[in-house]
Amino acid sequence: MATLIHPTAVIHSGAQLHPTVQVGAYAVIGDNVTIGAGSLVGHHVVLEGHTEIGDRNHIFPGAVIGLEPQDLKYDGAVSLVKIGDDNQIREFVTIHRATFAGEVTSIGNNNMLMANVHVGHNCSIEDQVIISNAVALAGHVHIESRARLSGVLGVHQFVHIGRHAMVGGMARIDRDVPPYMTVEGNPSRVRALNLIGLQRSGLADEHQGQTMQLLKKAFRLIYRSGLTLNDAIEQLELLPENLHLQHLHQFIRQSLMPGRRGLTPGRRIKDEG
Repeated sequence: MATLIHPTAVIHSGAQLHPTVQVGAYAVIGDNVTIGAGSLVGHHVVLEGHTEIGDRNHIFPGAVIGLEPQDLKYDGAVSLVKIGDDNQIREFVTIHRATFAGEVTSIGNNNMLMANVHVGHNCSIEDQVIISNAVALAGHVHIESRARLSGVLGVHQFVHIGRHAMVGGMARIDRDVPPYMTVEGNPSRVRALNLIGLQRSGLADEHQGQTMQLLKKAFRLIYRSGLTLNDAIEQLELLPENLHLQHLHQFIRQSLMPGRRGLTPGRRIKDEG
């Protein structure tokens, strides 16, 4: 099957496209770009740099991927963008390559980046993440699998967002968002356990609901017990062993390490009225 390339597209001879790739009108694909089987590149898309795109990705019109990072430390080094399989990258999304030689801006599999999302240099987005319209990720942001980011919000550089987290629209995210939690506001606060997201993911059914009950206990310990965070962490260690609880515990520990952004605080008790 011949490659389906519109005659107005400009494709460098060094680019490597699987024969099943479709390329729309006026798209520009530079040297060192590779695109896997079944991917669709919309009209007016720009793909540059050392950019690797996997199979069955749909890149919508106007998206720009692989350009130089918006980082004054960038010196022209060969850095990369790597995108997995089955992603939807909507209109006018921008994804910048990493800053230093050999470093990577990475996106995993089965993600949806809605229109006008910006993914800064050295970001890492895992799998099955949904990022709504006009979200801006600064450099070195790490988003774990199945997180959900609502529209028109900003994420500070080096922030880590945990798996199954839900971030509300128009929030300012300047500290780590713990997994399984709902965060919103400016300044942002942990509001509740992400119950709907956990139910949709099937975690509510694991071991007859044991995982959900343990996560609810963990939430109450950290955000409703009145304990200091260090005391709450010690109490977490006394709960029954569970992979998701262990992940939450490790995430919090790492968030408090020197050089990290720290943990998004909870809502104060007096705010609940």
